Amino acid sequence: MRMVVAYIRRVFKILRAEVLVLPSRVAVLVFIAAVLALPLVTQDYYILRIMILTSIFAILAASWDLLSGFTGQMNFGHALFFGVAAYVTALLNLRLGLPPYFSIPLGAMGAVLAGLIIGIPCLRLKGSYLALTTLAFPIILMGLVFAFPGITGGELGLSGLKKLTGSRVADYYVTNVLMLVLGGIMWKITDSNTGIILHAIREDEVAARAAGINTTRYKLLAFCLSGFFAGIAGGLYAHFMRLAGPSTLEVGLSFQVIIWSVFGGMVSIYGPIAGVFILNPFMEVLRIFLDNFPSLPEMRMFIFAALVLLTLRFMPEGLIPWLRDKVESECPRCKVRNVFFRRSCRICNAEMT
Repeated sequence: MRMVVAYIRRVFKILRAEVLVLPSRVAVLVFIAAVLALPLVTQDYYILRIMILTSIFAILAASWDLLSGFTGQMNFGHALFFGVAAYVTALLNLRLGLPPYFSIPLGAMGAVLAGLIIGIPCLRLKGSYLALTTLAFPIILMGLVFAFPGITGGELGLSGLKKLTGSRVADYYVTNVLMLVLGGIMWKITDSNTGIILHAIREDEVAARAAGINTTRYKLLAFCLSGFFAGIAGGLYAHFMRLAGPSTLEVGLSFQVIIWSVFGGMVSIYGPIAGVFILNPFMEVLRIFLDNFPSLPEMRMFIFAALVLLTLRFMPEGLIPWLRDKVESECPRCKVRNVFFRRSCRICNAEMT
């Protein structure tokens, strides 16, 4: 009992000293609590469905940021990882009868293999050449899907997969807890020595190579890690929707991921997650609202585009970094972030300017 009390005190001490001192960390804590508490407030099937899909797409967007945001390897075909994992998961479930907790990780490994297949020929490409090359891969795979309908189901895809769990609430907790855990893992990767190396490759690959960094190995690692996390999202999507079809490979999905990430804020992991959780429910609410006015033309995509353009115009680094810079400031001496109204740094007591 004493150990439990000591552990609880330690947790509260960490919360008070490390979390509650910065608005951004408090916001993350509130977000996690809200996500976990939503089914206690409502168990409406439609709301839970929207939030389940939002959490799946949040994993996908964060995985894109891990590759393109941190490493600078601009990927316009990120839907490839999502689609490959969805099809591999579906085939393993339908043909071999594997349950979701086996088929989803194996589908993610299929996406890792796809990351290797893409990464190796793309290692020497940069900029627009790399972006256009990665854009071609999901288009090629979609052609193969239509060419072998006996295996892939053709235009109809593969349907009839086992449900993710037995209930909608359980689906919600599985997807959202995985989103929080995988998001934390991706953030931790970018905050480690590996993340520093990925930053260095993005800023100046020649200088990184001159410093003795094997940039080829780390770029391949970025492709594989990004593919794995996107593959988890693809497997979750396939089992939740009970379908793996050509829509999982569409070019539009790749660009949607980029929009979510740029809107929320690249090179942060939490920015793309926040972008998905803002834009995806917003679009659903907007659709319901506009359905009440059938005389109006289709304005949903116009409003969506205007919102994104205004954000990019006035917040070029993304919404979340812009908000964070408004409520926090960086110490000029030790580079630790402090709440904006502090006159001295909470770590080194240097004067805040």
